[in-house]
Amino acid sequence: MRTETEHTIYLKDYAPSPYRIVAVDMDFRIAVDKTRVVTQLTVEPREGTAPGTPLVLDGDELTLGSIAIDGAPLVLSAYATDANGLTVFEPPLRRFVLETEVTIQPEGNTKLMGLYRSSGTWCTQCEPEGFRRITYYLDRPDNLAVFKVRMTAPRDVAPVLLANGNRIDQGDAGDGLHYAVWEDPFPKPAYLFALVAGDLGSISDSFATASGRKVDLAIYCAHGKEDQCLWAMDSLKRSMAWDERRFGREYDLDVFNIVAVSDFNFGAMENKGLNIFNDRLVFAQPETATDANYDGIERVIAHEYFHNWTGNRITCRDWFQLCLKEGLTVYRDQEFTSDERSRAVKRISDVVTLRSAQFPEDGGPLAHPARPDQYREINNFYTTTVYEKGAEIVRMLATLLGEAGFRKGMDLYFERHDGEATTIEAFLAVFAEANGIDLEQFKTWYLQAGTPRLKVAEHYDADRQTYTLKLSQETLPTPGQPNKVPLVLPIKFGLIGPNGSPMAWSGVSGAEVRDEMIVLKDSSAEIVFTGIPSRPVPSLLRGFSAPVILETEASQQDQLFLARHDSDPFNRWQALQDVGMALALEAVEGRPWSDAAVTALSQAMSDTLASDTLDNAFKALAMSLPDEQLIGRQIGKDIDPDKIHAVRKRLLQAVFEPIAQQLLATYNALASDAPYAPDPVSTGRRALRNRMLALLVASEAFGASLLAVKQYQEAGNMTDRLAALSAASSAATPDAPAMLADFRTRFGADPLVLDKWLTVTAAAPRDGVIEDMKAILSDPTFPKTNPNRLRSLVGTFAMSNPTQFARADGAGFRFVADVVTEIDTINPQVAARVLTGFRIWPMLESGRREAARAALTGLASGNTLSRNTTDILTRMLAS
Repeated sequence: MRTETEHTIYLKDYAPSPYRIVAVDMDFRIAVDKTRVVTQLTVEPREGTAPGTPLVLDGDELTLGSIAIDGAPLVLSAYATDANGLTVFEPPLRRFVLETEVTIQPEGNTKLMGLYRSSGTWCTQCEPEGFRRITYYLDRPDNLAVFKVRMTAPRDVAPVLLANGNRIDQGDAGDGLHYAVWEDPFPKPAYLFALVAGDLGSISDSFATASGRKVDLAIYCAHGKEDQCLWAMDSLKRSMAWDERRFGREYDLDVFNIVAVSDFNFGAMENKGLNIFNDRLVFAQPETATDANYDGIERVIAHEYFHNWTGNRITCRDWFQLCLKEGLTVYRDQEFTSDERSRAVKRISDVVTLRSAQFPEDGGPLAHPARPDQYREINNFYTTTVYEKGAEIVRMLATLLGEAGFRKGMDLYFERHDGEATTIEAFLAVFAEANGIDLEQFKTWYLQAGTPRLKVAEHYDADRQTYTLKLSQETLPTPGQPNKVPLVLPIKFGLIGPNGSPMAWSGVSGAEVRDEMIVLKDSSAEIVFTGIPSRPVPSLLRGFSAPVILETEASQQDQLFLARHDSDPFNRWQALQDVGMALALEAVEGRPWSDAAVTALSQAMSDTLASDTLDNAFKALAMSLPDEQLIGRQIGKDIDPDKIHAVRKRLLQAVFEPIAQQLLATYNALASDAPYAPDPVSTGRRALRNRMLALLVASEAFGASLLAVKQYQEAGNMTDRLAALSAASSAATPDAPAMLADFRTRFGADPLVLDKWLTVTAAAPRDGVIEDMKAILSDPTFPKTNPNRLRSLVGTFAMSNPTQFARADGAGFRFVADVVTEIDTINPQVAARVLTGFRIWPMLESGRREAARAALTGLASGNTLSRNTTDILTRMLAS
């Protein structure tokens, strides 16, 4: 395998730089063909720095024009440049100003890191290591400096000039040019630097903070898209108000700007005062955006805004601490959505995401701790483990401490570390101090990879009126961590009596039990409850209080009892999922399910749908069976995706066909002519109605395929239209090809709606999908430089279409490997992310496993690959 220069960074080797940059003054001369950047860095040696210690700055694809210290040009022998940066051999051992002039080429920057041009707009992406592609710098998160930025650009192509902080000057620069000067008074690392220059439309608003300050708000976008930014603005204002109420955090600058761009590697970026967003997470209107799009915009707008305090004001010392800002901020955005909408529905949705994306990561060749101790390419660690598992760790901390204790810890965290680049240890230390507890064992959650398995056995002694729970935890080996230690598991629970009511106990022994929560700290424990008059049904892991795989001896009867009586909505949903999973596993293993068991599940689904105490959004989630990928992960080895697909299809028919009339009646009853609104009640109604349609079509109920066509044609919003299209495509109805063709004709000119068509096309579990994707990619108008298009098509296929990606003949594997080879030369981050779809390969049956290995080894041989892709590929092949 030929690759870019490989290197491994270790946490144990962390050391501060001998120098620190305390102030940055930049002058950008932006032109269509190239950009000149003059940078003045105020540099100080750290205490203890020895005379003659070189100053080593990062740099990537920069052309150096001049260099000087305190105004005096350096001779050639005083410095050197190479592919990795700039070295000044003997800088002064005092404060000095280093000035450099470099030239960069944003127009040809397809990596979309540093300064690049997207649809005519110059913009930046600097996290994690993109600033070095703009100027020579200490491009590391522990160097915090104040920034002042001047931009000069042609007024006709870039009338809008934006940067971090507050604008302090602007004016005419002659010759058709104009300038703007921005100053950010808050010290920040270079990864939070942002600049935007272009011809943009905008909407504006304002927000009054709790202390009475006025903050000017603006969202910039392509002309003609302004009306699609209104939901994003509404979400921003609600986020600002929520952070004041919930965490006492007030915004600190005079302005807050958001810019939507069409070419972006990430979802969004929290740059101080100037958030840059992928336009798919800004634009929304009922005709082109779904409820899921509206939810995603609300969530990500909140997430990036919340970073102002958990990420910007307090940042991470090094990239190993990435989950310090990301996991904490994901937790905060989850809580925001829970408060704004349905807490139960949000919790279930987050756990579905965790299990579908993070659990496979934790159980496969790419497993790593939430805080890794080494990496080759930091871009590959923006993972679900860092984000979603990181949020679960924070949630467990909040569960253990309680709301008041968690808030005390957060207040102390903000007070003590504001303006610092800090660590996981420091984060946990403030909670330990504020609450007087020891969190040393809890820290292991950040250090140990893998998903723990929590096994539960129970015993009821009628004579003694005691009920015993035997708990044990085990985490299987992961790459580089063969031996695991016990973790702290907060297990929220309840005991439910025969009448469906909570059951109290007179005493408990054997482990720490408080506030209906068991705190398991050892590898096993036995908890004995006394004063139990009859055998209870345990409701365990309520609210999914710990990110574990729960293994119990619960019978189908007990599970369906919980589905009807549990006061915890998460466990009511989980009980139905568990029954469906058990039936699916029996069939995959060749054991036919009993008619009585299927009938019982069907009746439980019917009862759930008929309930007048459950809201529609919850019902929409409950009326489902585990998906094919989740079934495969539960099997764990020798997976045959075709067999799983066939079993799940039969199970859908067996469970939902008997209640088809109820499904249809519910579908019809939920019809509405009301104008589209993204509020929780309206989205819940649409979610349940579209779930009914999907189940009717998937179970091949009489007339269901025509019902999908009718909804598609008459839909008044994209949510309902796309739901009908997806149902038909997933079930391969006779009308699906015509519907797909019509959708592309109607919406092909809108890139973000085209992404929906690409996703539905790539996810279809039918023969011929690979040929369809090849035809799409071979179209000269398909933009292979755009991450959204590639992720929608190839990413969806690799991540969400197991029957075709993992085809027995290996065609799916070879197709993805070929695409990765091509796009790796354009955008290594996108290529590496698509390649992670291969994480399932060690669990497949032998024939598919060998086909996947052949595709991976073929990718490794004969290709010069980026460091990003090589890192993922090496870890894949090592499994």
